[in-house]
Amino acid sequence: MRSVDGPKIVRQIRYILTAMSSKVHAKRRNAFSDNPRTSFIHSPALDLPYLPTEIWLMILREATTMNSDPLDISLGLSFLETTCEVSEYHASMKTKRDLSLVSKMWNKYMQEYLYEFVWISRASQAKALALTLLTQFIEGKPSSGNYIRRLHMETPVLMRCATDDIRTILDYAPHLVIYSDHHSVRCMRYSEFIDVRCSPEQMVSVLANSNSKLRKLSLTNYSDDPFPKHVSPLLRRTAANLEYLELSSSTIPLVSGHLFASKSPIVSLPVLQSLKLTLDNTTFAVLAAWDMPNLRNVSVVSSDFGYAGPGFAYFFAAHGKKLHQLELGHSSSLVVEHYLSLHPRPVQHIPLAEWCPNLKEFICSADAEWSWQNPDWIAPHVLLPGHKSLEFIGIRDIDKRLMDDASAFPADREDEAPFFPLVEQISSLLFNDAFPSLRYIRDLSRGSHSMRAGQRPETRILKFWAKILARCGERQVWLEDFRGVNITLRDLKRAGLDRIGGAGTLV
Repeated sequence: MRSVDGPKIVRQIRYILTAMSSKVHAKRRNAFSDNPRTSFIHSPALDLPYLPTEIWLMILREATTMNSDPLDISLGLSFLETTCEVSEYHASMKTKRDLSLVSKMWNKYMQEYLYEFVWISRASQAKALALTLLTQFIEGKPSSGNYIRRLHMETPVLMRCATDDIRTILDYAPHLVIYSDHHSVRCMRYSEFIDVRCSPEQMVSVLANSNSKLRKLSLTNYSDDPFPKHVSPLLRRTAANLEYLELSSSTIPLVSGHLFASKSPIVSLPVLQSLKLTLDNTTFAVLAAWDMPNLRNVSVVSSDFGYAGPGFAYFFAAHGKKLHQLELGHSSSLVVEHYLSLHPRPVQHIPLAEWCPNLKEFICSADAEWSWQNPDWIAPHVLLPGHKSLEFIGIRDIDKRLMDDASAFPADREDEAPFFPLVEQISSLLFNDAFPSLRYIRDLSRGSHSMRAGQRPETRILKFWAKILARCGERQVWLEDFRGVNITLRDLKRAGLDRIGGAGTLV
């Protein structure tokens, strides 16, 4: 009996002592405190630090999401999509940096999101990133380059990146999906390359490793040699996944297009959908022979105005029937001025509409010139005066055109007379004989949207858009802003147009 009752008695004594101790300490705390004792309430917030890693990653992903996903390739296949702005990128990076400084755990989780999208806007940023990756390698730490999915380089001319810094970044970024170089690498064109790894061939070949997952590629040729000499081997190794390709050149090769095209290897790009070219007539002749069965969208800015050259004709004769969307980057005024200065004889007819019979969308610049041969007609571009199946026309640089025209009458902010040529140019698109299937006209400029719908817009700007909207209504054509949202009478009234009388009135 004693062996059985002993533990029971011990437990009872311990319980009594614990109860007495709690009462004594409670009285002692109440004696030195005026606040009444409150019972402990469990908060769900106390459970947050113990969330699984996967949940934390999802929360941090949502907290740092940009308006448009910079890693979504499908958003950038059409040239109508608005690109990410550097200000939006900086705002997102500030949020990511602040979250990474909350705790060591969050810092670890945020590494992937900090490095997944890198935008280099000056040379010092490229050097800092290259130094970080090299230091991690020397110290045996995990490389942050493994997180880089998109590398975007867009710098001023005097702040271009050093080739060795870019080569270092590429060496430690094996999982790149998007690579964009917009004339942002400082290359030594007229001297020997000190580092063999930084030659044009090596800079291109490093992107084509055995595990390459590139889906969007923008390259600039800094060499005097034709572009395909460097890029063809790369494209053959990355062709399986490549959906968007942008090629630009800083020089015009002197080699003959026919001679080089006959010797250049044929590249097959089975899934390529969008092609943007800022090239010369010689390279167009080479691209005409490439196999691109799924090509749908093409943007062209000929660096030597070679629209009338054989390379341009070969390219569109070979691929024009597949095109759904076409952008011609040079404005009509520049092309006409070039032809007038160098070709005093009449320019030969370029049957672009016949080469692209299935075209549905066309993008041009707002800068067009009067035609002295037909003063009542202003084509959207000198190369495409009309098209039977075209349903959509996008216009870039309307903001620049409005500001240039308005500078002729800076004093009178009520007079819309400076915008008369632009009104007639856009109205010319509504001619049924030229574009019988037209249904949409879109202003692709963010700046003109701010001029129209921002705070305290000018009266003459609102009058201008009222005239455009009225004429589009007569033709039953939708007028859209850069987001693809319809511009309506209510929008203009909200901006203050209901105070205006005369031809632009909405009352």
